[in-house]
Amino acid sequence: MENHYYKAESYDVAVIGGGHAGIEAALASARLGCKTVMFTITLDWVGNMPCNPSIGGTAKGHLVRELDALGGEMGKAADKHTLQSRMLNLGKGPAVHSLRAQIDRRAYSGYMKHAVELQENLDVIQAEITDIEKRDDGWHLITRLFADHLCKTVIIATGTFLGGRVYIGEVNYESGPDGAFPATKLADSLKKLNLPLRRFKTGTPARVARDSINFDALEIQEGDEYTVPFSFSTKTPPVNTAVCHIGYTNDETKKAILENLHRSPLYAGDIEGVGPRYCPSIEDKIVRFADKKRHQMFVEPCGDNTEEMYLQGMSSSLPEEVQIKFYKTIKGLENVKIMRSAYAIEYDCIDPIALSYTLEIKEHEGLFGAGQFNGSSGYEEAAVQGFVAGVNAAHKILGKEPFILSRASSYIGTLIDDLVTKGCSDPYRMMTSRSEYRLVLRQDNADERLMPIGYNLGLIDEETYADFLLRKKQKEDEIERVSNTFLGPSLELNELLENAGTAPLTTGVRLSDLIKRPQLTYDMLAPFDKERPTLQKSVCDKVETEIKYEGYITRQLAQVEEMLRLEKRAIPSNINYDDVYGLRLEAVEKLKKVMPTNIGQASRISGVSPADVSVLLIYLSKS
Repeated sequence: MENHYYKAESYDVAVIGGGHAGIEAALASARLGCKTVMFTITLDWVGNMPCNPSIGGTAKGHLVRELDALGGEMGKAADKHTLQSRMLNLGKGPAVHSLRAQIDRRAYSGYMKHAVELQENLDVIQAEITDIEKRDDGWHLITRLFADHLCKTVIIATGTFLGGRVYIGEVNYESGPDGAFPATKLADSLKKLNLPLRRFKTGTPARVARDSINFDALEIQEGDEYTVPFSFSTKTPPVNTAVCHIGYTNDETKKAILENLHRSPLYAGDIEGVGPRYCPSIEDKIVRFADKKRHQMFVEPCGDNTEEMYLQGMSSSLPEEVQIKFYKTIKGLENVKIMRSAYAIEYDCIDPIALSYTLEIKEHEGLFGAGQFNGSSGYEEAAVQGFVAGVNAAHKILGKEPFILSRASSYIGTLIDDLVTKGCSDPYRMMTSRSEYRLVLRQDNADERLMPIGYNLGLIDEETYADFLLRKKQKEDEIERVSNTFLGPSLELNELLENAGTAPLTTGVRLSDLIKRPQLTYDMLAPFDKERPTLQKSVCDKVETEIKYEGYITRQLAQVEEMLRLEKRAIPSNINYDDVYGLRLEAVEKLKKVMPTNIGQASRISGVSPADVSVLLIYLSKS
């Protein structure tokens, strides 16, 4: 049968995929004034959470707050549909405090679907893109129904749909997440473009019926008494309406898994894709951490209007009957009923070294990648990449400067720099340890670092920006005030100091110096601070953090300045590394592959030593 293609609508920016990356890409592009389209295989899964029903987590919470400060949507959506909110790592320093929230997954998806539907300049179309081709007049996207869309730029945000294949024991079949259709023909089309594609895999645990769980046998995990929103524009903090629970595996769980390990497609060699290092399946945990007596499991609600519960930490690709067996060995799950079986999913993605800092594919002008297509893992990592790709695709159309964030500015900049400079051998997950500047890249100051940028982009409204400027001034004024306020010794104050385990006063001291003492807090000293103004808790927390860690912050800012100095040393795009005398062969090979734009990026390439960087600096100074 002959294919009858017809000329369909043309666009400035086309986004392939309606997940977290696709949504932020499409919204950013449309809000910047470009005629945009978002294609999705099914409209019912826009903004879907096929894995855990949560937003945020360690370092991921930083990404969401940074995205919000720039003008993204994820934080607002999460705040509106939070079931339980917790600030993680409060027992550690402020650099690693990270917000995490359980989310009503269907309500969140509904919010995002409506947001893209209402967005001016944005068309949302249910269509499978089966072919992508670059011609003289631009990129042509062909749908399964033979529509031919001419697009100036294209963002690939296919998640785990691209060449998706699901594995459950000996059973495997072509599929996207949650039983959706996979993007198989598009995968074949991208291979014709000679993109450096490879296979990654991820997994998800079973969803089980709430009434089949004995919650009395599980530990209760409450939300925080004081909740913090993701979005700086959220006026009323989320209210906790649900609790989560904690359970543990045991020797019987381990035995049931090990007896059937040969039936795992991961260990049978059926899965060729590389899985996430920091989120292994339960069978992988049992093997890799053989000496560990038990593994933690979190029982989390999927929403207000569903009886499905998510078993965080228990992803698996073992056969269904084995899943039933090992889940039932866990105390509290003896009578558990599985509603959706756990599965692993394998998919195609690109080697991110093929990308530039704008997330444009170097060898294909106008073609961008975002999210899991770029080799990352996680909703939050996907969303921030979608935003960056969306802004850069729009800027390319509008003739504006590329939008690039440095490592020193944000976790978003760190993530993208890691991907395009170092690449990844397994699905990339953001962690606070990946940043060498984490004390100045805290989640509480994301607005100060990035909101001026979002405002200048045109993606932060006047009211939100005015609120930000007010909070910033309040913080600065309060730091100045407490630095110039003296407290003298008194019976009551010295009693507080001794009870807190710190030395009493014998003479007057600055209030800021007392706050710097590790045993004391800004709030503890409030009864002795007669001039203290009434401020939002978020402002008070910033005041305390910046006073307590002033010395460390100053030292880290000096490191940032040194890094920025290297970033300013540009490397010509036409450099021939074979001509740089003194470079090691490995360095030449790696530099040719990545083609760094500056010395800072070159210094972070795996295989390029400090000595190689020195050689390169000498060469550039001479030439």
